[in-house]
Amino acid sequence: MTAPVPEEKLRLGGMALRNGLLVHGPTHWAGAVRDDSGEVKVASGRKPDLGAKAAANLPGVRGIVKLAEAIAVIPLVKRALPEARLPMQDVKTLSAMGAAALGGTAIRSAGVRKATAVADSSSHRGAPSAGPGSEAAIALLSLAPALMALRSGDLAAYHGVEHKSIAAYEDDGEAADATKEHDRCGSHLVAPMLTVAAVGNVAARRAGLRGPAAEAVVGLGSAALAVEVFAWGERHPASRFTRLLRRPGHEIQRVVGTREPTPEQLEVGRAALEEILRVEDDGH
Repeated sequence: MTAPVPEEKLRLGGMALRNGLLVHGPTHWAGAVRDDSGEVKVASGRKPDLGAKAAANLPGVRGIVKLAEAIAVIPLVKRALPEARLPMQDVKTLSAMGAAALGGTAIRSAGVRKATAVADSSSHRGAPSAGPGSEAAIALLSLAPALMALRSGDLAAYHGVEHKSIAAYEDDGEAADATKEHDRCGSHLVAPMLTVAAVGNVAARRAGLRGPAAEAVVGLGSAALAVEVFAWGERHPASRFTRLLRRPGHEIQRVVGTREPTPEQLEVGRAALEEILRVEDDGH
C-alpha cells in the first residue's frame, strides 16, 4: 500500500491593506476587508498574465515581470472591492512622498554644488555629480513614506496578518501562533535595492546620464537585481550571506513594519486565505 502523496502547498504572497489583506496565488488574487460597518467583504479574480512564465528563465527580467503583475492586480482589487483602502491611500503618506521627492532633489543639488566647488578648485574635468553619500541619503529618504504608512492606522497590524496567515498555511498551524515576521517579506528587498540604486545613480551621473529616463533605468535595474538576490537567498536559506541580507528586513518588520493583530483582524486574514485557496482550487 503506497503512502498518500502530501498535498503540495501553493506559493502565496500578499499585500497588507489599511483595512484588510490582499493575497496572491499562482494564477489568482483574493482580498478581504472589514468595511466601516464591521462586515467582512471578500472578492477575488484572475491575475493579469504579463508573461511571467515566459520570463521564468530570464534573470533580471522575471523579477520585474512579477512585480508588474502584482501592481496590475491593484486596480482590479479596487474595482471588485471598492471598500479596500490601499497602503498609500492616505493624505499624510502622500504628503510624505512629495516631501521625500523634494528632499531628494535638494540633497542631490547640494551634492552637485559641492562637487562643482571641488572641481573648480582642482584640475578635475567632467560634469560634476552628487557623490555616494548623497545618493545613499536620497535612497534612505525614499523609505520615509513607506515607513510612515506602516506606522499609521492598522496597516502594520494587517502586515502582521499577512505574515501570520501565510506562515500558518505553509506550516499547517494556527495564524495566532505564527510569528509576525516572515522570510519572504518584501522588506528583505530594501537593503540590496537601496545599495544598487545608490551605486547605480552615482555611476550614471558620472557617465553623463541624467534625467527621469536614466533614473528609471537605474530604478528598474536595482529592483531586478534585488529580486534576484532575494531569490538566491530563498534557495540558500542557511547561508551566512542570506542571514546577513535578511537582517535589515527582519529589523524593519520587528520594529516598525508589523504589529500583533487582533482576533478580528486575523479573521479578515482567514477570509482572504480561504478565498485564495478556493479560487486556485476551482481554477485547476
